[in-house]
Amino acid sequence: MDSSCLAGHFLIAMPNMVDPNFEGTVTYICEHNEKGALGVVVNRETDISMLDLFDQIEIKVDRSALSTRKVHFGGPVSTEHGFVLHRPTGEWNSSIAVGQGLMLTTSKDILEAVAGGSGPADWLLTLGYAGWGAGQLEEEIAQNAWLTVEADADLLFATPPNALFDEAMKRLGISKFALSAVAGRA
Repeated sequence: MDSSCLAGHFLIAMPNMVDPNFEGTVTYICEHNEKGALGVVVNRETDISMLDLFDQIEIKVDRSALSTRKVHFGGPVSTEHGFVLHRPTGEWNSSIAVGQGLMLTTSKDILEAVAGGSGPADWLLTLGYAGWGAGQLEEEIAQNAWLTVEADADLLFATPPNALFDEAMKRLGISKFALSAVAGRA
């Protein structure tokens, strides 16, 4: 992988992030190349339960374990579309490998499998995604908007969303309280 490619990394919003879509977020970067980047916010749950969503899209649910799961806000782009970030189990109609042994699937068949108990064990569903045009993400990083750290799928799926920001920061060996909203140059 190109050393400048951030696919398979977490973007951690810096304190100076004033965009309400990304303030306090951790975003998993699924794709990053010369054309731009695509990621999903992984630490911001919505008020929508998985059961409510499945009811809306007319998928019968056989698992009560889904009753406490929430749909995540994945980003401000295409918020009417679902994106399932998961460990690969099964064959889905519309999936791409995104690094760290993870897949991003946008087809309804994975939701039907999850609802029926035959889907992947580790997954999260987002509505929407985050997108950057060519060079935009690199510019935002240079402007001190984001920190980056290699993602860890175990951390992603085992950590409650409200603790993921702090845990991702620990991967960098720093505390969010040590961050400054102002970038400096030596």
